[in-house]
Amino acid sequence: MGTLRGCNLPDDLYYYVEKHVWAKPMGDGVVRVGMNAVAGKLSGGKLNAVTVKAKNIGAEVAKGKSVATVESGKYVGPVPAPVTGILQKANEKLATDPNLAIRDPYGEGWIVEIKATQWETEKAGLLTGAEGLAAYLAKLEAENISCG
Repeated sequence: MGTLRGCNLPDDLYYYVEKHVWAKPMGDGVVRVGMNAVAGKLSGGKLNAVTVKAKNIGAEVAKGKSVATVESGKYVGPVPAPVTGILQKANEKLATDPNLAIRDPYGEGWIVEIKATQWETEKAGLLTGAEGLAAYLAKLEAENISCG
């Protein structure tokens, strides 16, 4: 577990640093995806909604394309996919409690699960472990972001 500038960033996840999302392999090619603590801070710390369109379940999504939309008082925008794959499942708990994505971003607040079709290739473009935390620290310092 890493805490960088007050932001909780576990070192066992794969980060799409530019977009503040994480990926966690769950087995059988399924990757769980969520926003990280930095995204929660940048959204203003309170979400009004997290929306995954039901029609998108079962559809292929390319890396970087939106898998969900988050809405807060100061931001409305996409949650981009960190990997290419088939959208398998949305976290239904977020429909009634969108702030779960901020309160417990790496546990109960995950957003979607994707059956990754290019994991072995695309995971190389994501950062994890000490390398991921070092890259995140550099980004947070460069953009003067802190979660504390």
